[in-house]
Amino acid sequence: MQTRALIFATLTLLLAACDTKTETSTTKTETQTTPAADPATPATPAAAGTADSGAKADASTLVIQQSADIPTLDPGTTYDTSSGQIVENLYEPLVGYKGSSISDLQGVLATEWKEEDGGLKYRFTLRPNVKFHTGNPMTCADAEYTFERNLVTNTGDSGNWFISESLLGTPKNAVDDPSITWERIDQAVECDGETLVFTLPKVDPAFVSKLAYTGQSIVDSKHAKEIGEWDGTEKTWKEHVGKELNGSPLAQKPSGTGPYMLVSRDNANVTTKAFGDYWGGKPKIENVVLKIVPEEASRLQALLRGDADFVETGGRPMIDEQLRGKEGIAILDNLPDTYVFGISMNQKIADGADLGSGKLDGQGIPADFFSDVDVRRGFASAFNVQDYIDQVQQGKGTPRNFQLPDTFPGYDKSIPAQPFDMEAATAAFKKAWGGKLWDTGFTINASYRQGSVPAQTAMEMLKANIESINPKFKINIQPKQWSEILASAKDGKEILTTTSWAPDYADPDNFVYTFYHKDGYYKSRTALDDAEINGWIEEARTTTDPAKRQAAYSKVAKKALDQAYFILMPTNPGIRAYRSSVQGVSEGSYNPMYAFGLGTLWKDLSKQ
Repeated sequence: MQTRALIFATLTLLLAACDTKTETSTTKTETQTTPAADPATPATPAAAGTADSGAKADASTLVIQQSADIPTLDPGTTYDTSSGQIVENLYEPLVGYKGSSISDLQGVLATEWKEEDGGLKYRFTLRPNVKFHTGNPMTCADAEYTFERNLVTNTGDSGNWFISESLLGTPKNAVDDPSITWERIDQAVECDGETLVFTLPKVDPAFVSKLAYTGQSIVDSKHAKEIGEWDGTEKTWKEHVGKELNGSPLAQKPSGTGPYMLVSRDNANVTTKAFGDYWGGKPKIENVVLKIVPEEASRLQALLRGDADFVETGGRPMIDEQLRGKEGIAILDNLPDTYVFGISMNQKIADGADLGSGKLDGQGIPADFFSDVDVRRGFASAFNVQDYIDQVQQGKGTPRNFQLPDTFPGYDKSIPAQPFDMEAATAAFKKAWGGKLWDTGFTINASYRQGSVPAQTAMEMLKANIESINPKFKINIQPKQWSEILASAKDGKEILTTTSWAPDYADPDNFVYTFYHKDGYYKSRTALDDAEINGWIEEARTTTDPAKRQAAYSKVAKKALDQAYFILMPTNPGIRAYRSSVQGVSEGSYNPMYAFGLGTLWKDLSKQ
């Protein structure tokens, strides 16, 4: 079920210099115009500052421009940054992030929570006097319905796989795992009066962090049932198992508890207004308008003119060349990196992949080519990380030692980073395949996402260095559409390709399990199955002791580095440009877990 996180590479706002969120299989759907979520208090187009009325970035309106469309507004299937930046302002989860920290959580719709039974039970006290946009009061029944709906509908196009893993012990839904019954779902989340109670089948140290994910936001169950969503009963639950929700009734008519409510939505614009009955007080900015503007030049000009407050810029090169130092433009630089980018080497390439001759004869490679550790070490040692930093990231960033952001718990900075060493690469290649590889050479096909300049540059640098070692070494680089890479990778046919991941939730498990476990998302691209590493990961997944988890992750990092399981890309500090009239933006308040590019919620912003 872990088809997400490669989510953001196609739907992301592309706010960093390289591809920002993970890969995705989420299908973009054409959006339709929708009415206000609260029919009793609709906003007029003029008041809301809709794009049709020529919304300007005045003091009452925040205008955002981006190229990506909005696949859905249903929290139950929100799994991309483009949708997420809106949903995280219309809806709210039980817990959220405290300031700029990704590890300190605070109550949002819950005021407090308590762990019981050694981590097998959690009790959440819900915030009183909270209203949905319809005017309905939020109760424990809404929270119970939300999580049961997420467990029932759980598909690979949503983030519900990881909440299902916590509450049911499996990332799958009832179609893919027949052992899931209504009784298991019903007992996993219950109300004890107005206290929400979760019962877990096993300890999950990341459980509370998972609840901060936008997709676990609480929905208005009364409203949902009235507009045709699942009725919440055992009688009908099977009809909704794995149901596609991108265009669901709730996606068309959302009703959350968030500080903003939907006014209208069409293929080009999404317009929201401040919710007057928001429990946290009405936001200072009255209207937020998001415009879909495909042309980069148009977006940049809108920002420079002041017609937009925040736009998709194309990353560091474009910001430095066209926006830095310009009147009315503010820059937020050197932001924490929560994104991981690397190159995978498949140790067991599936039938049907383009292996050339399929032999170790210089005209191709055998399917188990990368199962030889010296082949992997040769490739890893031949990648010049510092050159990549200088060429692609304009000198920003540092080498990594692990496929985990160095801003996350679990990253051990005492471990030396993967080194660039052409002599070591040469020595490894001379040892590979019992010394035969050096004499025969190889021809290998590598791929990257078409249009991704960082990925293309990385592959070209790797090719140049490896081919310079031995004239018999050949790498053919092939740009592919993202959908083609996803399909091929899923079938185990990708040989040497780029990998990327950004967090679903702020816990190292979301990266370490994904990349290094035998059942992780990337197993089809690496065929990695290291018994010691599997054991250390499972150890870290079943204890809440931070020291024990850190020790386990350090062991994984050291062995993975020694075995060269990935070619590691450097950290990439983020950069954002915005209108200086926007207040509430700073490095101290920036939290990379928010989908909105300025690392904050709209409610915390104001304008001069």
